[in-house]
Amino acid sequence: MQDWRIGELRTALATHWPGLVAEALPEIGSTSTELLQRAREAGAAFAPCLLVAERQTAGRGRLGRQWQSGVGDALTFSLAVPLARANWSGLSLAVGVALAEAVDPANAWLRLKWPNDLWLADGRKLGGILVEGLPLPQGPRVAVVGVGLNLRAPADSSLPAAGLTDFEPGLDAPALLARVAPALAAALRRFDTEGFSGFAAAFATRDVLAGRPVRTTDPALPAGLADGVDSDGALRLRCDGRLQRVVSGEVSVRPN
Repeated sequence: MQDWRIGELRTALATHWPGLVAEALPEIGSTSTELLQRAREAGAAFAPCLLVAERQTAGRGRLGRQWQSGVGDALTFSLAVPLARANWSGLSLAVGVALAEAVDPANAWLRLKWPNDLWLADGRKLGGILVEGLPLPQGPRVAVVGVGLNLRAPADSSLPAAGLTDFEPGLDAPALLARVAPALAAALRRFDTEGFSGFAAAFATRDVLAGRPVRTTDPALPAGLADGVDSDGALRLRCDGRLQRVVSGEVSVRPN
């Protein structure tokens, strides 16, 4: 198994989440499923936890989609922390901002697609985010943030995809985790205090949908012109001269 430098990771993340546990596994079904189960079993005694796997055999995306990758092809991990904030609106967008700023701090090429994807400006997908919540007895909810970032573009992807080694040859998963995990931990602490408002401006600078015609899975708002996001992270859509809000579902870019 690769050297994940778990001790160094634990120290870096515990700065933001004291008592954090970090673990690396060669293979697992899903890191997020595992952390949700651990939280259920531990209840109020659950400690913040980072779980990374060299290979996931049953990784999950939005709407129950399966996500798999070979060893060394991607970074797949989950971070679970208790959040006192009741309103999690915009959390996946805040996570996207944290990851994008850690990977591309100059804001040169990495963009964010509402509500939970990392894209290149040309429309190729680099990674995705899945946020799930679990209430603890007599305590806050645990946020389980699952992250998948391509190191190499998957050959069998149904959508155009990209890999980070296109930009940084030689980059491996442990080095990438050391870069993004502390940023994510800090962002989750900040979100717990500020909500999405602390990330809205940064999201706007990377919003790949802004100004583009899109289609949605909302039958009431099937298509429109994307016009950024509002203060709680909902997608703004201009339809028939009116500004509408999309709070859930999938969005695809319409051909010009």
